[in-house]
Amino acid sequence: MAIDKDFTHFDAGGNAIMVDVSAKEVTSRTAIARGEITLSRETLEAIQGGAAKKGDVLGVARIAGIMAAKGTANLIPLCHPLNFDKCTIDFSILEVPASELPRIEACCSVKLSGKTGAEMEALTGVSVALLTIYDMCKALDRAMLIGNIRLWEKSGGKSGLFKRPEIPPAYGKVEG
Repeated sequence: MAIDKDFTHFDAGGNAIMVDVSAKEVTSRTAIARGEITLSRETLEAIQGGAAKKGDVLGVARIAGIMAAKGTANLIPLCHPLNFDKCTIDFSILEVPASELPRIEACCSVKLSGKTGAEMEALTGVSVALLTIYDMCKALDRAMLIGNIRLWEKSGGKSGLFKRPEIPPAYGKVEG
């Protein structure tokens, strides 16, 4: 996979800039991001049984993720503010062998019509949803692990369709 050496968020002098999208066409754009939180079985049971002291963990995490996705331009310095047509956060309990800790997968989907993409918004939404689960359950389980946050799919714009391959391509070894 070739990496474009022309980063768009820097001017000729190396200064950080917001990309000028004024000449771009408005297109329908979607992005889906996914991430996971690994937690103890007891914590998962508390979430599923509604026994977490702070309330409906997944319901609150869903709202937090949507709010974060909508506010991405306030969090990521050079992101453009975007108007969404739709944003969803969904959760799935992942099937794992009994020898492994359970995982909850969060999926954030963003849909809009605009001149720039929705990838950062979907990634931000899924990240904050997972952080909210951690915050609401940390009294039960401080060892929870958030990870595997990735762009799953995006469509629209100049670069068109991207779907994450089953097995990600090797990016090479890091020497060190």
